[in-house]
Amino acid sequence: MLSWMAWTTPVAVFFTCIGLMLVGMTVWELKSPTMPRRGWLPIETTRGDRLFIGLLTAAYINLAFVGLAGKFQEWMSLEAEPSIWIGLGLSMLALALVMRKG
Repeated sequence: MLSWMAWTTPVAVFFTCIGLMLVGMTVWELKSPTMPRRGWLPIETTRGDRLFIGLLTAAYINLAFVGLAGKFQEWMSLEAEPSIWIGLGLSMLALALVMRKG
């Protein structure tokens, strides 16, 4: 059924993290409703808004990293492409930054 996608460990971890964040944010919102606030994003946002923006940012960072991995290998004269775990780490850091400061 899911054979069309390359389900590697980093991909599975990424999607598991997204699922856990959605469940966690739902429980958090039910326990403590959010109030809109302004951070460094140019709009007033709630926790859910920041999660959505952060998830989009994380997805684009992951896609960019996967797309540019061969170029990184060429530019930095590496023997192999950089690990996809680096892209996962960068995207999770960006998500955390948007959630905290956005």
